[in-house]
Amino acid sequence: MTDLPKIALGAWAWGNDGTFGTNYTEERLRPVFDAAMAHGLNLWDTAYAYGMGASEQMLGAFLKGHARDSYLIADKLTPQCMDPSSDTPVADMWEMQRKLLGVENMDIYWLHNTTEAPRWIERIARFFEGKADAPMIGVSNHNLTEIKEADKILRAHGRKLGAVQNHYSLMNRSSEESGILDYCRANDIRFFSYMVLEQGALSGQYSTLNPMPNNSERAAIYNPIMDKIEMLNTSLKLLADKYKVSIAQIPLAWAIGKGTLPIIGVTKKSHVTDAVQAMKITLTPEEIALIESTADKLNFDAIRLWEKEMVVQDGCQPAGGLIQCGLHETALVVVLFPAGHPGILIP
Repeated sequence: MTDLPKIALGAWAWGNDGTFGTNYTEERLRPVFDAAMAHGLNLWDTAYAYGMGASEQMLGAFLKGHARDSYLIADKLTPQCMDPSSDTPVADMWEMQRKLLGVENMDIYWLHNTTEAPRWIERIARFFEGKADAPMIGVSNHNLTEIKEADKILRAHGRKLGAVQNHYSLMNRSSEESGILDYCRANDIRFFSYMVLEQGALSGQYSTLNPMPNNSERAAIYNPIMDKIEMLNTSLKLLADKYKVSIAQIPLAWAIGKGTLPIIGVTKKSHVTDAVQAMKITLTPEEIALIESTADKLNFDAIRLWEKEMVVQDGCQPAGGLIQCGLHETALVVVLFPAGHPGILIP
């Protein structure tokens, strides 16, 4: 798969799982989807974990009537969402996701995190082994050692690792500092950067006087450090003014300039506009160095609960975080898992 757009569009918020503090309806999101498709932004990133199928179902409703070759779908296998009693958990999840999306296949299939990663990547490899219409296989939230291990397992089954998706932004460049970006370039692996805008914190929309909505999970992360975020946004605004664009377009242009494919959440038509304009901007090496230096001096700690530090020191394996998952039509609605733990349902 070579013909990928410069930016992918994320449907995490479409799952209405409480992370973003807003309930997004089909009526509200359809104009956003239509605007994106009209501009050739046709790579959609979703997951069953985003609202326990709600994001996939919403995206599937919008895809109806569109020719299959007019869009690309990236979906995820989240270990914490698998049925532990099933003998064919990968097949079960794949079939359920296909039905939610209303498609025959996906174009990219990610292992969402590293919980029992070797076992799950082995199962994914076996499931797709020998299938002519198999998707590109990718891994998310993996460090360099885990990426190499995943590729080795896939190659043993006639496939290869095609993509890596990690948190990468001006506030979190650990995938660069750990050598992951260089490894991906050297091994023909596409690096997808998610949370480039830090869930809107680097869009210029929020400030100490206008913080994120208190009813959202992201507010608990970013509002306490909004003073430092304002400083970084001030630096970004200088470049935005130079290029006559919005602040949000500068981090996106930065991510593209670093050789990554950013995934941005879209819930407004203006987000589509930002993506379209960002693809036209080419920052100079000096401008990239300037905003990176500014961000580094502010010493952000942007590692989220489900993540881990990608830079491994002294041979130690970085500690993982938490993943939330749940089941729709039951009282089992929240599951908290430390990385490496098989998972426990909490009623």
